[in-house]
Amino acid sequence: MNIGKTIQIFLPDGNPRSVKIAEITSRNVQGIFIPRSKLDFISERMELKNVGVYFLIGASEDDSKPLVYVGEAEDCLTRLKHHNKEKDFWTVALAVISLTKYFTKTHIKYLEWFCHQEILRANRYRLENSNIPNKPYISESMQADLLDNFDTMKILVSTLGYPLFDQIEKPQKKEILMCKGKDAYSEGEYSEDGLVVFKGSTSNLVETNTIGSWVSNLRRKLVEDRILVQENDVYVFTSDYIFNSPSAAAAVVLARAANGWAEWKYKDGRTLDEVKRQVESDGTEMPGLINNI
Repeated sequence: MNIGKTIQIFLPDGNPRSVKIAEITSRNVQGIFIPRSKLDFISERMELKNVGVYFLIGASEDDSKPLVYVGEAEDCLTRLKHHNKEKDFWTVALAVISLTKYFTKTHIKYLEWFCHQEILRANRYRLENSNIPNKPYISESMQADLLDNFDTMKILVSTLGYPLFDQIEKPQKKEILMCKGKDAYSEGEYSEDGLVVFKGSTSNLVETNTIGSWVSNLRRKLVEDRILVQENDVYVFTSDYIFNSPSAAAAVVLARAANGWAEWKYKDGRTLDEVKRQVESDGTEMPGLINNI
């Protein structure tokens, strides 16, 4: 059962786009958000001079998913400074430490391995690690404690804007959206992150003249990354994929310019627009035309 959480986020320099230090008030794990440009600023503080697990996050023009590198260090600040010189792709770092300095080398080795596994399982980010972390031997009781710590880590990094470990779960049938085209049939969900197209959905193979260069380029990246794989006369989604907007998802599925708010429909025939945008605060539907946004 999901229960409420109280999370405290401290802004050391008062800038909401700068360093953020987050913690669940009843726990002893702390998450620290560090823009790469603020590494000098955080260097003047003590938080990162600690044992912990860290994540480097960035994007690639040639990749269809954001990139992440997971690592561990006995001194997170020293390690991040090293990566600042050696790795180009990242723009943001997240570090997770213990407020009570509880973590040991064995603890963070296990958490690094477990985080690596969970990022792979969630499949939201592409891992930049060239080597798979080794799983250290730990006692059953220590594993239970660290998995409890991981639950806190998962909440904190997602709260800071990076749902590294959040797995996509298919909703109940009544909440599933459908997008149909000439040969395409896709199912998806409108979520906090955008429009999720589910694994096994199909997309039209042939693009129309109206598709636009940005959609064509996105489809090409998805094919190159084997998220879209040709089977007979359609492309098939080999994994769940999150699009930033309903229209981007619909355009990729239909291989043409598309208004996703109108193209994505629920089982009862109502459009995404009718259910999510044409509703007043009292829950009654508003009359009017669909906005082409």
